[in-house]
Amino acid sequence: MPEIVLDAATRKAGWYAAQVKPNALRIARTNLTRQKFEHFAPLLTVSTRSAHGMRTGERPLFPGYVFVRFDPAGDSWRAINATRGITRLVVSDPRRPRALPEGFIEGLRARCDGSGTLQEPDRIAVGDEIRILSGPFADIVARVEDLTSDQRLRLLIDLMGQATRVEVPASIVERAVR
Repeated sequence: MPEIVLDAATRKAGWYAAQVKPNALRIARTNLTRQKFEHFAPLLTVSTRSAHGMRTGERPLFPGYVFVRFDPAGDSWRAINATRGITRLVVSDPRRPRALPEGFIEGLRARCDGSGTLQEPDRIAVGDEIRILSGPFADIVARVEDLTSDQRLRLLIDLMGQATRVEVPASIVERAVR
């Protein structure tokens, strides 16, 4: 998709959700581009099993929706409701579209590659240094010793000069930044 040039009015714009007609995402995106609306529809890589083996493809992260950026005060946003492929804008009342939380789309875009496909977060591996976020060992940096099958990690922590093994849920750790 070609990049849309942002003018001063667009820089004040916010992101809004538009409902897409079934199987019409490509049509909706093409027509939004023709109307010079900046849009974003993140994709997710999925693997499916078929009679011919495993197949990898892309599916929308938010099926049935595309995100559109515009300034409701300056742009003729009502034209989006008449755009081929779009059912309607998500609105809070008939006179005003409902804006997405600030930073939501920017956060999604940061996790996507250039084609808009969501990238998997870096997996924690044996030997990685991690920081424990909560619990009795909060804010301690540890080394991953083993990955157990039930979403838990076995860690090696240096407590009072002695290496100690502990097991914690993977949900309470993050990769340590040094």
